[in-house]
Amino acid sequence: MIEEDGKFKGFCIDILDEIAAKMNFKYTIYKVADNQYGTEDENGTWNGMIRELIEKKADLAISALTINFKRQQVVDFTKPFISLGISIIYKIPTSKKPGLFSFLNPLSLEVWIYTLVSLIMMVLARFSPYEWRNTHPCNMNNEFVENQFTAWNSLWFAVGTLMQQGSDINPKAFSTRLVGGVWWFFTLIIISSYTANLAAFLTVEKVDIPISSVEDLANQSKIGYGLFKGGSTMNFFKESRIDTYKRMWKYMQNNPDVAFVSSNKEGIDRVLARDYAYLMESTFIDFVVQRNCNLTQIGGLLDSKGYGIATQLGSPYTDDISLKILEMQEKGDIQKFYNRWWKGGGTCVRDEKKDSKANPLNVENVGGIFVVLVAGVILAIVVALFEFIYYARKNASTIRVKK
Repeated sequence: MIEEDGKFKGFCIDILDEIAAKMNFKYTIYKVADNQYGTEDENGTWNGMIRELIEKKADLAISALTINFKRQQVVDFTKPFISLGISIIYKIPTSKKPGLFSFLNPLSLEVWIYTLVSLIMMVLARFSPYEWRNTHPCNMNNEFVENQFTAWNSLWFAVGTLMQQGSDINPKAFSTRLVGGVWWFFTLIIISSYTANLAAFLTVEKVDIPISSVEDLANQSKIGYGLFKGGSTMNFFKESRIDTYKRMWKYMQNNPDVAFVSSNKEGIDRVLARDYAYLMESTFIDFVVQRNCNLTQIGGLLDSKGYGIATQLGSPYTDDISLKILEMQEKGDIQKFYNRWWKGGGTCVRDEKKDSKANPLNVENVGGIFVVLVAGVILAIVVALFEFIYYARKNASTIRVKK
């Protein structure tokens, strides 16, 4: 609701004008002196618009007035004209441009580390007798043998295949060839996944929002948060029996200067000025986010409720106004008013490319290929064991033991 030159206009005024036209009455509207919606203090005294109705200074109250249990006991409410819930508004952090080593980002650190499993080639080559060769082939009695798969050569073999360049070092035993074949298949999938994800990391400006739900907000201490003092949102946290909300209410009680604001505008200003999250009703969030591309809604709704027109307790107008509200909802008038004030004029046009995300591939994303690799390595170990036993038995008669 906006006041210009002594006249009010806005979503609620459009609804009130439509009801007045249908019911053929005139009205005079004024703001309450304390600028409050209506909250009961410890002594049972009400303030704001609810007090005006209780003291019969007004016939009805219309605004972003939430229907709740305590208010319903002292005033009457019409049918809700809009549904909503509490949510979080937060400033979108400045996007991060690709860094100098962004080419490493397509794969997570653990995936890069796990690629070192290629060194199993050196272990199997040392174990298999068929990878050992005579250093002097012309001298059959030479007792000195060597293995081409040293630590350095094994690493060279792994890097060469990982870069899809091949290697001049090739396995000879069946077990090491099995590992080599599985490793080539592994590198094929890894390199394909890396290439597919690389373009996104080098072109997308990544935005990291530190919280994604009310639980994230409650479980941290770096980001301050708060709400409008004296409204239904405060009563929700004050009366809630859910552990998460109880912890948040305790935090707000212990930090009143940070948590409580005197208006929604002050809360939005805090969100824009510093690392701060503001809890308020989703209709307000939708309105603000539509007009400021630097702000966003975090998570879903914490509750479900509605705005209604409040009347004096026992008022004869309540049922008639409720019928008019239902009629307006069925005809789409209320949705038309909503679109006029929420979607019309000054709507923020968001850059979808900027909001897109590119996430590093974790083990969960490429876990299947690791399973294939590990299964191939295990099979190769078993084959290498049989090779060792077969070689030992075959050459038992020719092996001489020197004392």
